[in-house]
Amino acid sequence: MCQPRDYRHWIGNSDLVPFKVLVKQTDLHIQARRSLKDKALKSVLKHRASLEEYILHHPLFLTTLEPYEVEQAAPVIVKRMAEASQLACVGPMAAVAGAIAEMVGTDLLRFTPEVIVENGGDIFLRILKKRVVGIYAGQSRVTGNLALEIKPQDTPLGVCASSASVGHSLSLGTADAVIALSPSAPLADALATAVGNMIGDTGDIPKTLEKAKRMPQLCGLVIVKGDTIGAWGKVRLVSLG
Repeated sequence: MCQPRDYRHWIGNSDLVPFKVLVKQTDLHIQARRSLKDKALKSVLKHRASLEEYILHHPLFLTTLEPYEVEQAAPVIVKRMAEASQLACVGPMAAVAGAIAEMVGTDLLRFTPEVIVENGGDIFLRILKKRVVGIYAGQSRVTGNLALEIKPQDTPLGVCASSASVGHSLSLGTADAVIALSPSAPLADALATAVGNMIGDTGDIPKTLEKAKRMPQLCGLVIVKGDTIGAWGKVRLVSLG
């Protein structure tokens, strides 16, 4: 059985330097042209401090499962999470992992032309050559056998996952994996949650893919339930075999 972070070792980018940053619940696996661990840590601490301070004075932001509107003076990370929550019709914390990945990745792009930031299965990437991102869907046969091919012209990009069977994130559905692709990583994160909530059984996959066509700023979607897989949009699945 795979351990929670085993998927991080399935796909290696030998031309990039991997490093990790861990701060409380934030567990980042980053790849860049060189080690930028100190700069990444500084970025994580900055954005977490902004978010934690906001939550201290607005505790509903942390707990609500409904779209949340914030004031103009709110920190950037808070505003991006709130915007994602409104577009996806979920609570703002559904966008937190994608938001941190994107904020840190954007900060690091001042020092490297390529960066991949993975935060608990939610990814922000800016790349200069084709890369593949493995799909982790628990006990499904898809796990470790299929990946998404990402082209550089489609980045910066958020590739974010939600699952009812893997990890600690809240999902009201039963999908083993929902992977959403969007130019906004916070929105990809929130939309993955929203779509995951719609999946009760495999029969829900086709109609959910139809709904996905009308979702704002969503450019691709993959849904895995057991050994059934559905995909829509700018998605290229490749075998890892």
